[in-house]
Amino acid sequence: MNRRQLLRATTAVGATAVGATAVGATGALAGTATAHAPAAGPTGPLRVHVVMFDGVEELDFAAPYEVFSAAGFFTPRPVEVRHVSATGARSVTAAYGTQVRGLHRWAPEEADVLVVPGGGYARRDSPGVWAEIDRGTLPRALAEASSRPGLTLAALCTGVMLLSAAGLTRGRPCTTHHKAKADLARQGGLVKSARVVDDGDLVTAGGITSGLELALWIARRELGADTANGLETMLEYEARGTVWTPGPAA
Repeated sequence: MNRRQLLRATTAVGATAVGATAVGATGALAGTATAHAPAAGPTGPLRVHVVMFDGVEELDFAAPYEVFSAAGFFTPRPVEVRHVSATGARSVTAAYGTQVRGLHRWAPEEADVLVVPGGGYARRDSPGVWAEIDRGTLPRALAEASSRPGLTLAALCTGVMLLSAAGLTRGRPCTTHHKAKADLARQGGLVKSARVVDDGDLVTAGGITSGLELALWIARRELGADTANGLETMLEYEARGTVWTPGPAA
């Protein structure tokens, strides 16, 4: 076990102990000991694929990858996380020059959550979201993936504009980086003023650091509140901002 794994494991033990105490106290007040237990759901692994492309913003893909990778310390359900590419690239160069190798093949049929980061939207003539939209390969792949039952498409920052280019945000509640919101609205998205917008199988988040909230929210939704709370303790980060969800049907 390397130093990073040891730190995570030690933190996980501490967070679990704290979480157990909190659940017990809440259960006493609420008259139930299962107030924070996740709803009964899948017992197989939670499979998360993070989409990569040249010009992707480093923090956009690193923050969700970190959160989901660490989630396995706080839940008995296995969590599998991988970087994938729709173009078969063996490596990509991110916005600030970071090279990421060892990408996996595009296989949305093997994913439960597909996370689309952003990057390069302010530089139309550089690698990034605009180049991917112009090429068309990734938007087409996302549109095809969206037809798979049970798949949650998640995007943050200007990665949401890739979903928009695929026609997946039209008429649906969503959000993106503040400088791209006008474009998202013009393309038919129902833009909400929220850090995270959860519309079921479409979950979107604001700019850059919002990737932490996106991943923490999905971890809470799919793996339970104890898992999300444990992650926040380990990361020394408290999720912030509004999470928009649909109201009850009339």
